[in-house]
Amino acid sequence: MIGILGPVRVLGGDVHIGPRERAVLARLVLDANRVVSVDRLIDAVWQGSPPASARGQVAILVSRLRRSVPQVITTASPGYVIRLSDDDADWCRFNALVARSRACGDRMGAVALLREALALWRGVPFEDVPGLRAESARLQSARLDAAEACAELELELGLHDRVGKELAALVAEHPLRERARAQLMVAHYRSGRRAEALRVYQEARRALVEQIGLEPGPQLRVVHDQILRDALPSPVPVETPSQLPRQPLPFAGRVAETAFLDEALSDGVDAPGAVVVCGPSEVGKTALALRWAHQRLDRFPDGQLYADLAAGGPVLDRFLRALGVRAIPDDPGEKVALYRSSVARRRMLVLLDNASDSAQVAALLPGGPHCRVIVTSREPLDEFEARFGARQLFLEPLGVEESRALLAMLLGREWVAAEAGEVARLSAMAGGFPLVLRRAAARVGRVGCARSRAALVPA
Repeated sequence: MIGILGPVRVLGGDVHIGPRERAVLARLVLDANRVVSVDRLIDAVWQGSPPASARGQVAILVSRLRRSVPQVITTASPGYVIRLSDDDADWCRFNALVARSRACGDRMGAVALLREALALWRGVPFEDVPGLRAESARLQSARLDAAEACAELELELGLHDRVGKELAALVAEHPLRERARAQLMVAHYRSGRRAEALRVYQEARRALVEQIGLEPGPQLRVVHDQILRDALPSPVPVETPSQLPRQPLPFAGRVAETAFLDEALSDGVDAPGAVVVCGPSEVGKTALALRWAHQRLDRFPDGQLYADLAAGGPVLDRFLRALGVRAIPDDPGEKVALYRSSVARRRMLVLLDNASDSAQVAALLPGGPHCRVIVTSREPLDEFEARFGARQLFLEPLGVEESRALLAMLLGREWVAAEAGEVARLSAMAGGFPLVLRRAAARVGRVGCARSRAALVPA
């Protein structure tokens, strides 16, 4: 991909291009799929003071670019044209994502697309291309428009706490952006900082009067009046998925395993963020994952996603719908990108049950730093560990004391104390597998304590 949203680069490869080649390439990308005259290329390289040999030098620069850049540059009178798809250059990709966000049928999907577009920016455009610095303002204006459109949607969804800091930074850098000022006022007000919201208005008015001699426009005045009257419209509530199945109760043991999950799934930036709980069937993998998840719901206020991968079906589609996305793309790659953009700024837990291999899990792995993932599998997922830095926890059967504790919870302490021999027999028969113990306890309850040995164990 060719990058112009920051220093001009050929991204994703070890390709070095000189300053004059960068100027020609950037000018061509700005007008992708349209003919750029040689005169405009000369102006981009020499800024109005070209040498007599400028036209010949441009031809040489284009020839060098053709050897360095995989995209097609063709000669077309009166100059050259570069043929680019949306994925060939970050500027093209940015514009395509913004256009898709405008056509998107739901707010969450549009936010995800705009966030993906804004993430393409690496810095100020054309600081390394003096002949195109005048174009930098146009590109940065497009970025600011996208940032404000994203903030507007997030405010409508009630995500004011998240956008407040970003808007404050945007306003500090661009004090005359009235839409951003109005959005910052709304974010402050909905976060319970009414006085701060009104102060933003006063600062905006002072900046506008002092710098361009104008009073605030209608948007700022309307928001100011609504805040004074406590009459701001309420946001649309965000859909918060809560898909975790009920946890198996009662639950006994697994103290060390729970501590392992706490460490691996902690909030620290260096925490792995993903754990594979592996072990044989019925050893309690899902029960442990659900137990841990239910006891730590407060850590994931933006929701929990769950999928039984053994059941098959379009898991990614279900996740996107649960996240509030209505317009789901057909392209698998676009689905993954939209999913990751949708959860990128959320604190969520994703529980993927009964995974068969690493490939089944990879597309469902969030990219954001605040999400945590638990995968259960009968087999270790070494490739998942190697590629994504996940930790693996091999779950052993319950020990004797843990099995006894589970039976006491299921059948009562009095029964366990009175039937020591039966407890030992049931524990040995179950082999430390919790689900087998639960089935045995259920049968004891049905046949009665006095008949349990005869009913459960052949003579």
